Amino acid sequence: MSDPAAIGRLAAQLALLSSVSFGGVPTVLPDIHAFVVANRWLTDRDFADFLAVSQAIPGPNMILMMSFVGWKVAGLPGAIVSACATFAPPCAMYFVAYRLWDRFRDAPWQKITRAGLAPLTAGLVIAGGTVMARTADISVSAIGVTAAAAALLLFTRLNPLWILGGAGLLGALGVL
Repeated sequence: MSDPAAIGRLAAQLALLSSVSFGGVPTVLPDIHAFVVANRWLTDRDFADFLAVSQAIPGPNMILMMSFVGWKVAGLPGAIVSACATFAPPCAMYFVAYRLWDRFRDAPWQKITRAGLAPLTAGLVIAGGTVMARTADISVSAIGVTAAAAALLLFTRLNPLWILGGAGLLGALGVL
């Protein structure tokens, strides 16, 4: 399907969400998920699969994920438009903001702003992870793996790649 209206709606939503995200696209994943599922462009499972694949591939993973979403909505044109809508608006804003930030680097409000953005970004990333966990946890064993992974991340210094690899192995073995 190559519906120009669908491409336009998706591009507008991605441009808006990527422009208001603090900490990148992962902070607005719940909103993107709700939008694409509500429009019936993707299922919960499609979204979770796209996230998993984009996280496993090196490179700009959220741009890749939004390209997958765009591909599903409207093929190659949708993929290109989705990728551009994801990175172009925030890049332009970041460029301007950096120039202003650097110009006023000694202003007292900068320290206050930095201190406030850190917990905001952490909370948004946690919210995105929660939505993705609810989407992926479709069985008792999947909930157990998510809980175990969260506990390992919170209470050990184990590299997250080992946790991801272990969960992937469980999935490959059919445990999930």
